[in-house]
Amino acid sequence: MNEDEHESWYDEDAGPVVRLYAITHGRSASARPELDMLTLVVNVSAGVRPRRSEPEYAEILRLSRTALSVAEIAAHLRLPLTATKILVGDLIDDGHLEYRSPDPVPTTGRRNQELLRAVFNAIQAI
Repeated sequence: MNEDEHESWYDEDAGPVVRLYAITHGRSASARPELDMLTLVVNVSAGVRPRRSEPEYAEILRLSRTALSVAEIAAHLRLPLTATKILVGDLIDDGHLEYRSPDPVPTTGRRNQELLRAVFNAIQAI
């Protein structure tokens, strides 16, 4: 078989799309709706190798030795947030990561005014 007969099944421009599809095994949404970009995750299985072979899983475990948000992990991996949430969810399901969703921000009341006042004072101090 010569080189012309053995052509690639994808073109150069489709690389990132094919990569995301392969990393997430075709999934486009996380099975964990409680994960958002501010959710903090931390590796609770230090030294244990993930059962999944994709390098992104090992990198997430390495990055999350200290608590990181899902958004920070996505930035480090240079992956879309949706794909990162899928991978993080897999590692949570496997028992490698624990997560903590951010506290809900109060929408009314004194605490909200105190927060706004603190932000305003910090901006003025700059």
